[in-house]
Amino acid sequence: MRRLSLGSRLALLFAACTAAVSLGAGLLFNRASEQHFIELDQQLLESRLSLLRSQLSGLERQSDLQTLLPALRNELSHQADLALRITGNDGRAWYASRNALPDAPTATGLATVHAGGVDYRSLAVRLNPEARLTLFLDITHHQHFLQGMQRLIWLTVGLSALATALLGAWAARRGLQPLRQMGQVAASVSARSLTTRLPVAQMPEELAELASTVNAMLQRLEDAFQRLSAFSADIAHELRTPLSNLLTHTQVTLTRPRSLEDYREALHGNLEELQGMAQMINDMLFLAKADHGLLVPGQAALALHDEVDALLEYYAPLAEEGAVALVREGEATLQGDRHMLRRALSNLLDNALRFTPAGGEIRVTLAPGSSICVANTGMPIEPAALPRLFDRFYRVDPSRREGCSEHAGLGLAITRSIIQAHGGSIRAECGGGWTRFLIEFSENL
Repeated sequence: MRRLSLGSRLALLFAACTAAVSLGAGLLFNRASEQHFIELDQQLLESRLSLLRSQLSGLERQSDLQTLLPALRNELSHQADLALRITGNDGRAWYASRNALPDAPTATGLATVHAGGVDYRSLAVRLNPEARLTLFLDITHHQHFLQGMQRLIWLTVGLSALATALLGAWAARRGLQPLRQMGQVAASVSARSLTTRLPVAQMPEELAELASTVNAMLQRLEDAFQRLSAFSADIAHELRTPLSNLLTHTQVTLTRPRSLEDYREALHGNLEELQGMAQMINDMLFLAKADHGLLVPGQAALALHDEVDALLEYYAPLAEEGAVALVREGEATLQGDRHMLRRALSNLLDNALRFTPAGGEIRVTLAPGSSICVANTGMPIEPAALPRLFDRFYRVDPSRREGCSEHAGLGLAITRSIIQAHGGSIRAECGGGWTRFLIEFSENL
């Protein structure tokens, strides 16, 4: 079964509400009209009753009617829709001004009765201890008016519901135009058209926030797709060089017979290239796990100053060779994964050693429980390049590029993934002849 559209539901809801309001108003008006007629009839009957009481004041028995009837009939002749009946205590009719009158109500007061296809409003009173008078007012024309009013009410309700349904459908269609526009935009989104955006300024207030959210989602999709495209291109570029080296080296080696030592040397060269490719692939797999939130660091109490001292001791020979001083300041403890944090700090120290000139300094500053700063002296990095240092395969301009091809530009990206997995953040800044990498962790770590 096909479900109703939102526009159809709104149109039916408008029609139902209008029908309910119209019906309620019509019934209220009908009830007020009926009550108004009852009050008019009661006033008329009571005015006639006072006159008839005076004319029948001497009535004590049925025989007294002979002298009273001429005046009584004369009075009734002035109002054709009025009739009366006089009965005794035993219920026998003493006199009836019209045939086929309905039975008199047993109780005194105003009532509505029906007889012979005619509707009457009756008023029963006691004239004296021996006789009872009942007045009958023909109200058939009132009933016809009320019946016509009821038909008009139902006709009005039906026409109002139909008109409101049509107008509601039109209004709903116009009102839901922004939603259809959003649907068209969503349907047009593809890998080649991620730049499409919803016009938030033209949206109703209720949909403006949703449109902004959709635009933000499209922006994230566009950024993610651009990063994925750039990542794929960078992977192809980075793998093409070692693969080309392997193919060229192998083809040259196989062009003519060689000695066992030459083949061994060629295999060693190929092994170095393959190891570099394997490391690059492992790094890319690590980053892919980080992108999908699959990095779950351990939670062990770490003395960061001890971990940093161990890394500085490891890099001390390279620092001595490059005449670079290694300094650690401060102490700190942290809940985290020892292996991951060592890898992150190792990447930062390796990066600092490659770009610190001879006679320079690398300083690691620890703040208790919240931040780590790895700083090195050297040529400054352009401000425009600082935000991109943590992008995959990104390298700074040639003046700061390492000549060796073994660095693929994934170290800082891996470092950021590890820090983020620990609930922290990392940023780079330059100033005063120093390049600093600032790591900040949440206080609850």
